[in-house]
Amino acid sequence: MSTGASGSSRTRYAILGCGSVGHAVAEDLTERGKDVLILDRDESRVEALRDQDLNAQVQDIADPDVADVVADRDIILILASDVEANKDAVEAIRERGGDHYVVVRASDPVSEDELRDLGADVVINPSTVIADSALRSLETGELEYKSRQLADILRETDGKLGILTHDNPDPDSIASASALQAIAGAYDTEADIVYTGDVGHQENRAFVNLLGIDLVSLEEAGPLESYDTVALVDHAKSGQPEAEFDAEIDIYIDHFEAETEVEARFVDVRTNVSSTSTILTKYLQEFDISPSEAVATALLYGIRAETLDFKRDTTPADLTAAAYLHPFANHDTLEQVESPSMSPETLDVLAEAIQNREVQGSHLFSTAGFIRDREALAQAAQHLLNLEGITTTAVLGIADEKIYLSARSKDIRINIGNVLQEAFDEMGDAAGHSTQGSVEIPLGIFTGIETSEENRDTLLQLTEEAVRKKLFEAMGVEGSSESSNGS
Repeated sequence: MSTGASGSSRTRYAILGCGSVGHAVAEDLTERGKDVLILDRDESRVEALRDQDLNAQVQDIADPDVADVVADRDIILILASDVEANKDAVEAIRERGGDHYVVVRASDPVSEDELRDLGADVVINPSTVIADSALRSLETGELEYKSRQLADILRETDGKLGILTHDNPDPDSIASASALQAIAGAYDTEADIVYTGDVGHQENRAFVNLLGIDLVSLEEAGPLESYDTVALVDHAKSGQPEAEFDAEIDIYIDHFEAETEVEARFVDVRTNVSSTSTILTKYLQEFDISPSEAVATALLYGIRAETLDFKRDTTPADLTAAAYLHPFANHDTLEQVESPSMSPETLDVLAEAIQNREVQGSHLFSTAGFIRDREALAQAAQHLLNLEGITTTAVLGIADEKIYLSARSKDIRINIGNVLQEAFDEMGDAAGHSTQGSVEIPLGIFTGIETSEENRDTLLQLTEEAVRKKLFEAMGVEGSSESSNGS
């Protein structure tokens, strides 16, 4: 970058066009001790600027001579409200040569493109800047308002708070619940983290055990209505409609919209972030509560798990939340959670899935047969995705009178969660994201076949054929398998 005619290393600025925007920038730079030259064609305005001890001179910025006037300047801010004059100034400066850094004001998207084409380094559209600033202020104000609402509910809680995660809770749901439990504790409110189903996945079990998070099954806790206050966190994808609960819901926090309208005293649903852990981190910050090591580690893992370690649908809010949590978290514990030992059951399921795999193009389908741990299907689907040439995997298993299907995909052309919903919503419950999903189908659709030992193979074959056909149809995959099981 040029250091100016004097050879000084001090950065020199020029402001071309000094209306309200230019004036504000000039005052700020001058207060910081910067060397600022102001050019404006309005003589009375230049006189007024000089009266304020600002370095200003009369110059029509649309005149090609403006390039000579600012030749010794390093950074040039062209901020006139006359966009045509701004274009002339950029063109003149670039035609003269030099390595000036040019920031210029536009009026709309069309002029933004035109000014970039003329050589502007940065183009600013004031209406966009104001809108962005207003939205940031709105988000800050909304968080303050909602924090007051949440605090009021916690203060009014006489008994216990019951925090219900989604069915078979994952790290995001558990972490969010633990953060809300910590916030409740700051208001002297005791809270239980309640779950339904199982904490089955090995990483999830390691997550809960290593961090010492106390979970209470709904059967052990008793009916939700026994709690003075009830909260649902990260519950929208649980497969259990909120309307089915006997108890009134007081608090509802999620990053997905509920399938049915939720009636609660407090609702915060933010679909513009990728994890409920991100939302709860913002509340900890708003309440000025420093998270414990366990809570911070849980939340950081919840964000990382939900965004596939920041590789899926990650938003700036997720990143800033993770950055805030980073110094509070125990990273040795995170490493242990992310690398749990593989159980014999998972190993058996993976072996069956490898043996029974069928491939069509880059899509792999397999069955693990009758299983004890349905979470092992997800791990098998993830492992099989590492096979060469495979972009999408789906592994089927039968347990507890249900057919379970777990799928993974790294194919950017498809959203595997949407594919599963399209294929199986009429048969059972399907949910997921762009890169992963799961399905539960009642075994009752195959009535007439007893699950006795002699009929298990027939039942498995029928379910496998039906599910594979529906899945491949939804994915647009045709033809017979190109390669089948590894036998």
